Amino acid sequence: MKCLPSAKVPLANGVVLHDWHAEVLALRAFNRFLLDECARLVSTDCASSDLIRLREDADISETCPQPFALHDDVEIYLYCSEAPCGDASMELTMQAQADATPWDLPPKSTETPEFASTKEALRGRGYFSELGIVRRKPGRPDAPPTLSKSCTDKIALKQCVSLLNAVTALLVSPKNAYLEALILPHSQHVPEASERAFGPTGRMSTLSPELTQSWAQGGYDFRPFEVCTTLQEFAWSRRSGQLENQKLVPSNISALYTTHHKETLINGVLQGRKQTDPRGASVISKYGFWKSAVEVSEQLPHVHVKAELFKVLSSSSNYGVLKRTKMLQFRQRVKDDCKETALKGWVPNENDDSFDLLNSERGKRLKEPVLNPTSLGS
Repeated sequence: MKCLPSAKVPLANGVVLHDWHAEVLALRAFNRFLLDECARLVSTDCASSDLIRLREDADISETCPQPFALHDDVEIYLYCSEAPCGDASMELTMQAQADATPWDLPPKSTETPEFASTKEALRGRGYFSELGIVRRKPGRPDAPPTLSKSCTDKIALKQCVSLLNAVTALLVSPKNAYLEALILPHSQHVPEASERAFGPTGRMSTLSPELTQSWAQGGYDFRPFEVCTTLQEFAWSRRSGQLENQKLVPSNISALYTTHHKETLINGVLQGRKQTDPRGASVISKYGFWKSAVEVSEQLPHVHVKAELFKVLSSSSNYGVLKRTKMLQFRQRVKDDCKETALKGWVPNENDDSFDLLNSERGKRLKEPVLNPTSLGS
């Protein structure tokens, strides 16, 4: 199911990914690439990046304190070989069913308190008649309950909060970090579904101009992306030229690739490692991001920003405290506004925010080097 059941999230300790659907891995890999580019810029005097630049001291303010920014001419595109799970793919999901009867929800007596409300208990494919709503993963009705939101909902939120996650947003300005377009195979695109899920006339229309204008002080905005299509199919998609009677099934293996990192993941950790092994932490885990950001902040040339940022990153008692730092107050406001308007029913998945990077026993163990996944075997 490629996401962590809600009962297992408190055991993740910043090491295990909560969600490793392809779209989520791509977005986290992009954030990791930005952090690695930041590290390159501050570690070498002559280093340059086609994507990232150091901001001038005069451009840094209390409301936009990040020392890095994307170049103004950068445009970001996301290609998905399948329609993202959730609201953008509901029509396709219905068409693919031999029996289009919506799956029933489990009896309330078997649900945890988070799933007590019928509306908030909707699964990935439950209740086909309910459209334009926040859905959870996974789609299978027999899978353990999860609080991971669908890829559609996560991508929709990125139109407001930018593509940056919380840790990256401490270092990089969100002003130019928005998606330009989402590209789907023509066979995976239902225009009505895309407009309903992402468009300014769909559920996102509840974001008033007055509300979105109030985000500008922190560098945020509502920036709807274009949905484009291509006739070219991914070579290993379900619709590619498969042999007669050959059935293509999803793999439990996930691949992560950037110019800086290559990893193979299973169950949210490096292949060959148990979920309880701190050495299994991916570079795109919460721990991996936090550790990398601390290292970048230590080398910043901006004296005042360096001192403030390093203090926030190194002295936060846990990950939850780090996310609530004053430096992220505008980002948190944008998220809260979206969840109260366009994305109602979004239940936080925050039971993995209490891990401590520097002082806990697990944090000390995590300082051991992470092995190269290519050396772990198959």
